[in-house]
Amino acid sequence: MRDYQWLHEFCLNRFGSAKALEAALPHARTAAQLRAIAADRYLSTLALRVFRAGLKHSLVDAKWPAFEQVFFGFDPEKVVLMGAEHLERLMQDTRIIRHLGKLKSVPRNAQMILDIEQAHGSMGAFVADWPVTDIVGLWKYLVKHGNQLGGLSAPRFLRMIGKDTFVPSGDVAAALIAQKIVDKAPTSQRDMAAVQAAFNQWHAQSGRPLCQLSVMLAHTVNH
Repeated sequence: MRDYQWLHEFCLNRFGSAKALEAALPHARTAAQLRAIAADRYLSTLALRVFRAGLKHSLVDAKWPAFEQVFFGFDPEKVVLMGAEHLERLMQDTRIIRHLGKLKSVPRNAQMILDIEQAHGSMGAFVADWPVTDIVGLWKYLVKHGNQLGGLSAPRFLRMIGKDTFVPSGDVAAALIAQKIVDKAPTSQRDMAAVQAAFNQWHAQSGRPLCQLSVMLAHTVNH
């Protein structure tokens, strides 16, 4: 595995200057900012990620104000009370995307957030306190305790909310294979551990957040 210096120099050459490189990189929220996000915003973002999966993002985003309305502003305490009959009624509402499996995921993910709040004080504290050196562990938690959060949905949700994470997108996976960190797109626990270790090493060498390292790595793949 090559060290961070190689990654930095490759991206400098690709972007032409340090200024252009920095302008292209994302920024994670601070722990204090993550703590300040209310539970309803976590649930709304989770639901948005679930509905975006496999659909055109602009289509989902355009309908989101209607989703906010029908799901009571994504207040977990209210959403968790939505039973099967209520969800069946939503299947007749043309303002929203009528996908029963995804609609059912919203109260289930509301329950996960309420459970987390009971155990950790707030969803914001839970997300903020999770160590980025085991971010794949947080993905695993969300997949296990949430609903419809498999594939890239857990890391993409965390990226949307501002928690520092890498995302094993197609380009990132291709770069990891090229660096011989894994031999195929990482899905197994062993491969995920290897990828986390690689990112931890680059993070220690550079001081950069995982989200920036992830984007930089994606740019090492030739298009």
